[in-house]
Amino acid sequence: MFDKILVAVDGSEHSKKALTYAVELAKKFSAKIMLIHVYSTIMPIIPVTDALSSQTGVTPVSPAVAVKIAEDVRKMGNKILEDAEKVVQEQGIAVDTMLKEGDIVKTIVAEAQRGEFNLIVVGHRGMGKLGEFLLGAVSEGVSHKASCPVLIVK
Repeated sequence: MFDKILVAVDGSEHSKKALTYAVELAKKFSAKIMLIHVYSTIMPIIPVTDALSSQTGVTPVSPAVAVKIAEDVRKMGNKILEDAEKVVQEQGIAVDTMLKEGDIVKTIVAEAQRGEFNLIVVGHRGMGKLGEFLLGAVSEGVSHKASCPVLIVK
């Protein structure tokens, strides 16, 4: 039934639980797991106030800071994938990893379709309050847009 399982990982507890479920399903169906971590390098805009005019504006971060942030985000994504990959390998299951930059929902759905996966497994919520909002939106978005079954793990 499920021979190719795509598992979205972000390092959160819900993501780790989702991985546990995916591993059990992979054992049951002799499936291969692909771990995907999608990140964004959209740079924050820093509000600034002109002390003389009391006007508030925004300024983007400097190019050097933007490069550093992007590098750190990629490193964190690779670490998340490495940790998840170890969990899967310890169970003797075939596993590959994929680190992508872009819109999380669109990228997961596109990769699931491109790779002809027949199940996507995601956690219900992500890290922290912002993560809960974002990953909640991710799990909902993936479940609505994917062309294959989606397992959302709480």
